[in-house]
Amino acid sequence: MDLTGLLSQGQIIYPLRGHTKNEIINELLIALAKSGRVSDRHLALNNVLEREKLLSTGLEKGLAVPHAKTDAVDELVIGFGLHKQGVDFESIDGQPAHFIFLVLSPHDSSGPHIKALARISRSIKEPSVRQELLEAGSAQDIEKILTESR
Repeated sequence: MDLTGLLSQGQIIYPLRGHTKNEIINELLIALAKSGRVSDRHLALNNVLEREKLLSTGLEKGLAVPHAKTDAVDELVIGFGLHKQGVDFESIDGQPAHFIFLVLSPHDSSGPHIKALARISRSIKEPSVRQELLEAGSAQDIEKILTESR
C-alpha cells in the first residue's frame, strides 16, 4: 500500500499545536472533518479514544498511530501531524511522539486498515525519513517526504 493518494496537504497538520494525546487526536480529526473526509468528528473521536483505552497506540522512535474503525468514514482515511517538541503518547519506548498518523476505516474494512498501519510503520522506520520530517518547513514538504518514502 502506498500513502500517495491517501494523504493530501489538507490532511497534514504542521505544526501540531496540542500538548496532550487527546488534544492531538482532536486536532487531526478537525482537519479531516474540514477536508470532508470525516462525517461525524465526535463519533470518530469517541471511537479513537475507546481504542486508546485498550492499548496506547504510541509505538517507538517518535511514532504514534491512533486508529479506529468508525461509522464516521466511508473509506480508509489518514491524517498526519508533526509535533517537533513531541507529545506523551504513552509510547512503548517511553519517548515522546513526533510523527502522529490518525487512521480511520469503516467497520467492514479490515484489509486496507491493516495494510495502512503496516505501511506507516515501514515508512517511519528509516532514520533518514524521521530526520527529514523533523526538518520539514511546510505541509507540502511533509507530503512530499511521506509519499516518496517507500
